Amino acid sequence: MEVNNLVRQAPVAIDAEQAVLGSIIVNPDCFDKVSGLIGPEDFYVEEHKHIYSTLLKMYGQSKTIDIVTLVNGLVEQGYRDEASGIQYISLMVDSVPAVANVKDYAKIVKDKSLLRKLIGVCEEISEDAYNESNDVKNILDSAEQKIFDLTHNSDSKEFRHIRDVLHLVYKDLEQKQENKGAVDGVKTGFSGVDHRLVQMGKGDLVIVGARPGMGKTSFALNIATNVAKSSGKAVAIFSLEMSAEQLVTRIISSEAMVDSHSLRTGRIEDADWSNIAEVASSLSGCDIYIDDTSAITTTDMKAKLRRLQNLGLVVIDYIGLMQTTANTDNRAQQVGEISRNLKIMAKDFGIPIVCCAQLNRGTESRPGAGKRPTLADLRDSGSIEQDADIVLFLYRDEYYKDISGNHGDDEGGADSANTAEVIIAKNRHGSVGNIKMGWIGQFTKFRTLEEDLENV
Repeated sequence: MEVNNLVRQAPVAIDAEQAVLGSIIVNPDCFDKVSGLIGPEDFYVEEHKHIYSTLLKMYGQSKTIDIVTLVNGLVEQGYRDEASGIQYISLMVDSVPAVANVKDYAKIVKDKSLLRKLIGVCEEISEDAYNESNDVKNILDSAEQKIFDLTHNSDSKEFRHIRDVLHLVYKDLEQKQENKGAVDGVKTGFSGVDHRLVQMGKGDLVIVGARPGMGKTSFALNIATNVAKSSGKAVAIFSLEMSAEQLVTRIISSEAMVDSHSLRTGRIEDADWSNIAEVASSLSGCDIYIDDTSAITTTDMKAKLRRLQNLGLVVIDYIGLMQTTANTDNRAQQVGEISRNLKIMAKDFGIPIVCCAQLNRGTESRPGAGKRPTLADLRDSGSIEQDADIVLFLYRDEYYKDISGNHGDDEGGADSANTAEVIIAKNRHGSVGNIKMGWIGQFTKFRTLEEDLENV
């Protein structure tokens, strides 16, 4: 093989780049067709990048665009001298085949740019593999993420006329009527909550906040199990605090109605074994995947989730233990980046993500009914409240009785011993409010109360 054959030309279409620039100079309205499709970085020739950047600046400032004004702009920025500028730009204008085809020219430029970026990513992946400077699994995860970022960042959406969207919405409403109000979302399995939320929608980031001991992990696991059993879709659980074995033990306790203390100590009654066996058999048929990696990042999560088929729900316990690659020691900024990435991840995968979050200790110092949490109690960052589509808080009056010997908000005490409140503090799609739930502490299980069933 000759040496010359080893030298490859980078994917490039000089004629298409010139045609795009020439079309814009001839008719600046061409920006309407190529805006959002390409950027200065998509041009291969450095000079073309400068010209497109200058055109963008002039267009944004509503300046007149023609050969003379463009050359003047380039000269002012030190990109060209006036004589050679006029000559080259005039050549581009004269070589435009048809201004009406500018969008096609821009697509060619974009495609070539993506191919060059793909080559660059492949070279980075190859370099990582050759260096062997990281764990093989991390190298693979990094490679998947780089390819994913390339495809994701290349997406661009155009305006859609309302008539087109109305047609789709109308068809969706007809289908819902035919299916007796069926909603295209994911049910939590708790009728009272589903009735108020109208289910969890695709792309929703759902935050479940509570103080330690309120049962937020149990609540999230109950939802995960309900979804896996009813939908037949895969459910992924990221447990940053508990091991997979501890998590499954909780699920068995909740589903088989076997005392969690008995499961931990091994003092299991003979009658409970049949329930455990039945539940184990049922759960084995569910697509529930558990990852108990500590200090995981959203990038790692994406890489793992892309390998799952028919994904329906993701549960994360909990956001406060997640890590980020952000170059800052400010935890609020770190959590802000994490929450934003989780929202983007939910939207990209088209699934709801249920994420547990700790609350500030300030709730416990407030008197009486003030112990019920509010959005301001979310810990570490206000970005969680901003990015979340739904925020649910768990409150059990009995919890404060247990730790203080006094009743928190309910002087009756007995009525609150087996109940909990799900406080819908934020609901981007509907109303907020409080929902009474049953709580069986020994089985770490939440349940729907009969009064909720009557209201559905």
